[in-house]
Amino acid sequence: MTRRLSNATLDALPEFVQVPGYDRSRLSVGMVHIGVGAFHRAHQAVYVDDLLADNPNWAIVGASLRSTATRDALAPQDGLFTVVSRGPKHDEYRVVGALTEVLQADADRERLMAALTAEDTRIVSLTITEKGYCHDPATGRLDPGHPDIVHDLSHPDAPRSAPGLIVAALASRRSLGYPAFAVMSCDNLPANGDTARRIVVDFAHRMDPIIGNWIKNETAFPATMVDRIVPATTDADREAVADTLGLEDAWPVITEPFSQWVIEDRFPAGRPRFEEAGAQMVADVAPFETMKLRMLNGAHSTLAYLGYLAGFETVAEAIADDDLKGLVTAMMSEEIIPTLEVPDTDLGAYREQLIERFANPALRHRTWQIAMDGSQKLPQRLLGTIRDRIVAGEPYRRLALGVAAWMRYVTGVAEDGAAIDVRDPLAERLAAVYAEAGPDAESLVRGYLDITEIFGDDLAQDSRFVATVSEHLGALFALGARATVNRLAAAQ
Repeated sequence: MTRRLSNATLDALPEFVQVPGYDRSRLSVGMVHIGVGAFHRAHQAVYVDDLLADNPNWAIVGASLRSTATRDALAPQDGLFTVVSRGPKHDEYRVVGALTEVLQADADRERLMAALTAEDTRIVSLTITEKGYCHDPATGRLDPGHPDIVHDLSHPDAPRSAPGLIVAALASRRSLGYPAFAVMSCDNLPANGDTARRIVVDFAHRMDPIIGNWIKNETAFPATMVDRIVPATTDADREAVADTLGLEDAWPVITEPFSQWVIEDRFPAGRPRFEEAGAQMVADVAPFETMKLRMLNGAHSTLAYLGYLAGFETVAEAIADDDLKGLVTAMMSEEIIPTLEVPDTDLGAYREQLIERFANPALRHRTWQIAMDGSQKLPQRLLGTIRDRIVAGEPYRRLALGVAAWMRYVTGVAEDGAAIDVRDPLAERLAAVYAEAGPDAESLVRGYLDITEIFGDDLAQDSRFVATVSEHLGALFALGARATVNRLAAAQ
């Protein structure tokens, strides 16, 4: 039987595997991270891991709001896990030790609250995805009717949601006389720091106005921009890691060589020296965040929907198609870049870097995975850019095709008639719209545009937008994704 990765087996690893360069027994916790998924472990945990040799006081306690899978996988491994960076030519392996433990919010509530309220905890970071904020993605405001928010306001001592958990912890710190920790969102949300602040403060005011005012005045919500492609780990990945290490790792993460982290420098209670690990500390994250959401994430989503419909399993396969590559390259060049102003950044070079990253054949990033939760992602990734183009009176046909491809995808019926496993918080509503409208493009577009949580109130009133998306959707039904992309390329 293969032995398990753990503190006791680190010495058994091959020499080419990078291991923690510090004594883990000397670590103390300075951060709690909510949402310990693959992305956090391939991104923020790696940056912190690089800093612990010089300052061991910033180790991380991880928390999962729902699943026990990460906790159960990492507990026998003393919180250790492998990060595999897959490049076009070779892989690099490192074992990360920044996580001291992972807790599950319900099963380990007392220990989690103790970590959140400990005086030395100075940062609480988040990667909970868009839906974890319990908000209306079209407005960025708290959804007071969300079932978890309704529950948490009625049961403040047993919160289910991230806003409820953060407010409960901050309220406890206030009663103990401890300073507020900084709340650092690392999710792909517009103005993620302001969004987190707005949601947390709103929730707190609904629970107790006095606590709400204290949080509003005392808590910092630094914005961030994060970037690293992290596909879902497969059983084949686990087997390959075990074969390479000679040790079993139940929960490795696979990623790309590239990594970027831009952080707004607002941490009144202190922070690690993130810049020494390669992060960019800036006064204003917004331009970088908009660049990434529109160029990387907007192109990624467009590739995901069109690529899936065209029969491509991975992003690398999709971008290898000349027409799809031409589409997203032109979309970035002609429709997205003109909406951006980013200090000290060559946007053309960034575009080429993105195309190269998408094409990495060693990274099997599935189009179906990227297509998840599109109703939450569309406003930030495509619709904001379209709105800017509308105001400027400029064309947005490629962006509109991305929207139409999402509409075609969420019908739940593939081009060959097979069912699509649509994973989305609004999946039932989306299915109901298609059940009523059927494959009539104009009716279907109107039905989807009525979902104001996604599209707001304005786009349904813009006749040009409606007509453009309807034309594309009609082509996707009649011709299929490949022919539609080819036709658009020929028309430009």
